[in-house]
Amino acid sequence: MTFAELYNQDCLDKLKEIESESVDLIFADPPYNLQLKNKLFRPDASKVSAVNDYWDKFDSFKTYDDFTNSWLKECKRILKKNGSIWVIGSYHNIFRVGKLIQDNSYWILNDVIWNKRNPMPNFKGTRLTNAHETLIWAAKSEKSKYTFNYHSMKTFNEDKQLRSDWDIPICNGSERITSKNKKIHSTQKPEALLYRVLLCASNKNDIVLDPFMGTGTTGAVAKKLGRNFIGIEKDKKYFKAAEQRIKRIKEIDENFNIPMTNKKKEKRIPFGYLVETGIVEPGLNLFDLKKRYKAKVMSDGSIYCNKIQGSIHKVGAEIQGMPSCNGWSYWHFNIEGKLEPIDYLRKKIRSSL
Repeated sequence: MTFAELYNQDCLDKLKEIESESVDLIFADPPYNLQLKNKLFRPDASKVSAVNDYWDKFDSFKTYDDFTNSWLKECKRILKKNGSIWVIGSYHNIFRVGKLIQDNSYWILNDVIWNKRNPMPNFKGTRLTNAHETLIWAAKSEKSKYTFNYHSMKTFNEDKQLRSDWDIPICNGSERITSKNKKIHSTQKPEALLYRVLLCASNKNDIVLDPFMGTGTTGAVAKKLGRNFIGIEKDKKYFKAAEQRIKRIKEIDENFNIPMTNKKKEKRIPFGYLVETGIVEPGLNLFDLKKRYKAKVMSDGSIYCNKIQGSIHKVGAEIQGMPSCNGWSYWHFNIEGKLEPIDYLRKKIRSSL
C-alpha cells in the first residue's frame, strides 16, 4: 500500500526536515517570476486571468536566485544517489534555474520541450505566441544510475525512441480544479504531462516528492501509478484542494501497472545451464504446446527430436520448417499435469540470482 504525505508548510522549512538520500524522484514546478507589472486584457476588453499571484513576486533577480539555490540544495541532499529531478519553467526563469542546477553539480540529462497544443494567444500582438515550456531532467550526479524506463517511453512514439519534444494540451475542462467557476490555481499542469514524467523516471513504490505541490497534480498521478508521494504546499487554499483531489484517486490495478522491461539487461542464461545445475535432468521430455512433437533433453544441453539434434532454438525451427524459433517459449514440460514453457524455469533462476 502506497502512502501520500502532504504538508501545508513553506517548502524550504519542510525540505530541511526530510531525511538525506530518502527520495527517488523530485518534480518541481517553482514560481516563474514573471515580473508582470500591468493587468492584461483581451481585444474585447475582458481581463485575462494571468499569473499575478503573491507567490510569483520577487524583489529582484538576486532574491529569486537565492530562493532557487536554497531549494535546489535541499532537494539534492534528500535525493538518493541514483535519484533524479525534473524542473519545469518558462522563458522567464528556466535559464536561471538551469544555471543553478549545474552550479549545484546535478548532471543534466535532457531538456524537454512541452509543446502546448492549445496555448494562450498573445493578445497584444507584440510577440510570438508563447506555446511551450521547458523541463530540465537531471540526475543527482554524473555517476548516478538513474531510472529511465526506455521501453515504456517508446510506447508514446509508435515504438520508436521518445523525442524530447512532447505535444500535450494544457490543463482544461473537467481536469481543471475550480471553485465557484473560477480556476483555483493559475498554473495547474495537465495530468498527462506528469504521467509521462513519472513513468519515465520512477518505478512502482518509489518515493516521489513535489516541493511546490499546488493543487496536487503530481500527487494524483503518483497515487494512480502506485508511487509513494510527499507533497509540500504553503498556500492553504491550494493545499486543501490537493488533499481532496488526491484522496479521491484510485491506484491502477497492479496487474496493469507493470512497466516494459529491457530484455537486453536481463542476465543471459543458456539452456545448458539448467542441465549442468541439475534443474533439468537429461532425458526430460519436452513438447510443443499442442504436443505434436516430443523432444528429449541430452546431457550436453542440446535436445533431440525427429532425428534432429541441436539447441532448443535450432530444433524448434527445423521441425517447423521456420528460419528461427524462440525455444524458451516453444518448448514446454509437464509439471503436475500441466504444460509450462521452459522459460518458466529460466525466470525462476533469474529471480534467485
